[in-house]
Amino acid sequence: MSQADDLHVGGAMPRALTALSEALLSAERVAIGALMALLTALILLNVATRYTGMPLYWVDESAIFTTVWLTFIGASAMSRLRLDFSMTLLTEHLSARGAAVMRVLATLSILAFGLALAAMCWVWMDPVGIAAMGFDAREYGGATFNFLYADRTQTLNWPSWVVYLIMPIFALTLTVHSLANLLEDLGLARRPDRSSFGLGSAEEVA
Repeated sequence: MSQADDLHVGGAMPRALTALSEALLSAERVAIGALMALLTALILLNVATRYTGMPLYWVDESAIFTTVWLTFIGASAMSRLRLDFSMTLLTEHLSARGAAVMRVLATLSILAFGLALAAMCWVWMDPVGIAAMGFDAREYGGATFNFLYADRTQTLNWPSWVVYLIMPIFALTLTVHSLANLLEDLGLARRPDRSSFGLGSAEEVA
């Protein structure tokens, strides 16, 4: 099958990309539920321990990190569901074709952001550089003045890079979702049925 044959509605390439996006979305839904449950438990634990006069110093930081991960994963999922907030002051006055063009441009801008963030994370985390140093955080920090792998969180004492992993994860998932949305906007892939989600707008998420 030629490459041209692949690039029609429902072709092999669009199907593979949208299937990957849908798989990521399913994983994100599970992660969002788990993180929301964890955040609720941490808040309740914080309230209970403070009320009894025995507060746990690490709970606040845990709740903050949980919220950060929840925010990034939720933003990625909402981009795929097309539930991210948007301004329609211009598009609502355009023709159907004009609105479609603006939708493609908006999707392209999100894709560009995802790619730029992925590139930034690659330079920042420098996996090749830290590997070349034998994963020695001190030696790497002394040679590059990048102390990402030497820093640790304040109360949990976790390696900081573990917490920051959400940024490259978000960059990759956002890029995949944006590509899938772009294929749908261009008519190269069919939009999946979202009726089972029960969400019609971003406001309904809250």
